[in-house]
Amino acid sequence: MSAPLHQPKFSPTKCYRFERSKGENVPFDDIVELPYEGRLLRRKRLITTDGETVLLDLPEVTNLDHNDILILEDGRRVAVKAASEQLLAVSGADLPRLAWHIGNRHTPCQIEKARLLILYDHVLADMLRQLGATLDEVTEPFTPEGGAYGYGRTFGHSHGPADHAHEHDHSHDHRHDHKHDHHHHHGHSNKKDET
Repeated sequence: MSAPLHQPKFSPTKCYRFERSKGENVPFDDIVELPYEGRLLRRKRLITTDGETVLLDLPEVTNLDHNDILILEDGRRVAVKAASEQLLAVSGADLPRLAWHIGNRHTPCQIEKARLLILYDHVLADMLRQLGATLDEVTEPFTPEGGAYGYGRTFGHSHGPADHAHEHDHSHDHRHDHKHDHHHHHGHSNKKDET
């Protein structure tokens, strides 16, 4: 009996670490293309463009960016590239205003001189049209702006995958410059000591 098709001949090469992007001119041995949502991961089986299977096993959930480098256990380097995906190209006379409305919804956004790129979303498309935007559906790699410090993700008001479901002894402020009808629960007590 023959082996089933699409079964790898060898066990996957493991990858436990990566390097942040240092630009386009960094040497690499292979490429893995991932869409935006597919670049937030910890443990996953990936297939490179040369057809090799790589078992990614990072210590924690990580946002991989375009041009980051996976370091395989045998020393080879695999470049992470943003895969083409369905996007909305947003343009218009008042691009900063349109960007503000996109950001107000904590939507990942790639900012360019003459346009904004967002993942296709018919609800946002309707809102942006009402604001006077011109929209074009495009298929391109998506590399949105990172978080407040230039990397990572914006997670909306859940503040990340764990939604702060942990105890911590530091204080931080969750004020926003806009109003929302929701509450933040961080395991902190608002009661004053009644002694």
